[in-house]
Amino acid sequence: MYAAVRRYEGVTDPVAAGRLVNEGFVPLMRQVSGFVAYYWVDAGDGVMVSTGVFQDQAGAEESISKAADFVRENLASMLPNPPQVTAGEVLASA
Repeated sequence: MYAAVRRYEGVTDPVAAGRLVNEGFVPLMRQVSGFVAYYWVDAGDGVMVSTGVFQDQAGAEESISKAADFVRENLASMLPNPPQVTAGEVLASA
């Protein structure tokens, strides 16, 4: 399995961002080949973190591309800073 984690800082409206992600982005993630799970977390203080888990590296990479497009097209005003992106193989899970 592979995971893609994106950390967004300076989020101006976490509630609205969460609603848009849930309504618009989560359905896109479910269509990615090898999709396992997706989480959007409000870490407080204008920080939000997304985690996507996929069967393979190709799915994780596709999710990163789709996230960039979705943010640019739908969330740019609420997520003004580029995310810190980390992706890699899952070596342990529960």
